[in-house]
Amino acid sequence: MSDITSDNMLKEFAPQLERTSNLGKVWIGFLIFGVCMGLFALYTQVTKGHIVTGMRDNVVWGVYIVNFIFFMGISYAGALISGTLHLFHAEWRKPIIRMAEFITVISLLIGPLYIMLCVGRLDRLPNLVLFGRIQSPITWDVIAISSDIFGCFIFLYLALLRDLSKLRDFSELKVPAWQKKMYKILALGYTGTPEQQKRLKHATDIMAAMVIAIAIIVYSVLAWIFSVTLQPGWHSTIFGPYFVIAAVYSGTGVLILAMAVFRKVYHLEEHITLKHFVNVGVIMLVLAAFFGYFTFSEYLTKWYGSEKNDEMLIKILFKDYYLFFIFSNYVGVLLPLIVVGFKRFRSIRNITITAVVVIIALWMNRYLIVVPTLESPYLPIEDAREAWRHYSATWVEWTLTAGGVASFCLFFTIASKFIPIVQVSELKEEPIEPGDITL
Repeated sequence: MSDITSDNMLKEFAPQLERTSNLGKVWIGFLIFGVCMGLFALYTQVTKGHIVTGMRDNVVWGVYIVNFIFFMGISYAGALISGTLHLFHAEWRKPIIRMAEFITVISLLIGPLYIMLCVGRLDRLPNLVLFGRIQSPITWDVIAISSDIFGCFIFLYLALLRDLSKLRDFSELKVPAWQKKMYKILALGYTGTPEQQKRLKHATDIMAAMVIAIAIIVYSVLAWIFSVTLQPGWHSTIFGPYFVIAAVYSGTGVLILAMAVFRKVYHLEEHITLKHFVNVGVIMLVLAAFFGYFTFSEYLTKWYGSEKNDEMLIKILFKDYYLFFIFSNYVGVLLPLIVVGFKRFRSIRNITITAVVVIIALWMNRYLIVVPTLESPYLPIEDAREAWRHYSATWVEWTLTAGGVASFCLFFTIASKFIPIVQVSELKEEPIEPGDITL
């Protein structure tokens, strides 16, 4: 793309970087308030102990682990989607691939924090590094997540380098001097010479392939933490691929939601069209079919085998969690198949609503994986209080959950104020098709 076209694109996206509307300031203030409430809940938990949560001897994990699995899942989904679209050079990816890259990195920063909320002795965390046993799946997870964070940051930085150089050289951009200096430092002297472009493309291709492989490996390791135990509902040979499919499925929903929000807020109707929603929606449809198949296989074998503890778990699911079960495994699977599968339902609004349903359904699915299993242990604690046998999250856990979501949105919003939310250096000006604007 020519420099003239790049400058035109920068002029279009400059207001996004130069100023924040009053509504935007209210939104940022609301998110900061959510984060502060989360910090207050954290202070309450640290000072009073885990007694302020719903976690007890039976259910030692709760909403925190559900959030950890969920955030790590959408992170790996962002890595898989952005890496795959980059390697296959899909032209339609360019307006949305940066959102997938931001989803990857921001989720990786938030997800692991929920693990720490489950630890009673945070002062012992360094022991994972100093005295970690390689035989432990927890040690595998620490190594895998650390590698993933490192790899995804490099991939994101390489993907941003062209735009950073454009922002550095764009004289009409009215931002503070320190921000201009930041662009100059981060651009690392990149000027877009043929040799630099060749090296950058080669490095980005290598990192794209690496983040795909790392994402699959890391989320499989997370699944193995569950499946190598003998707990009913967890001891499964298909948990690895099941978790990976569920992760990409939920991440696709988050990407569609981000596309809809930024399209509306930054008036990107010309760049993010119905075509992009349908293309990502088709990916969501395929993943819904795979997720439905794995879910059916998982529960069918448990039900048909009639093993005592698995049978008890299924009874708990259908007795105490039937609404969660129906929503996550029926509504969350069938709705994408209907909305995206039939052309008459394919509108931006319908696909976005479907994505929101998928996000909620996949969070519920993680909840059904974690909590009911812990409520049906092999060796129940005798004479335990009835309230301790069943899990119910407290305001502290819900507030910290809301704080994590607020942090995710806040980091995403701040990132969009420093870097264009689409790839300006590679974006081509395309005419709007008549059927593209449907909101």
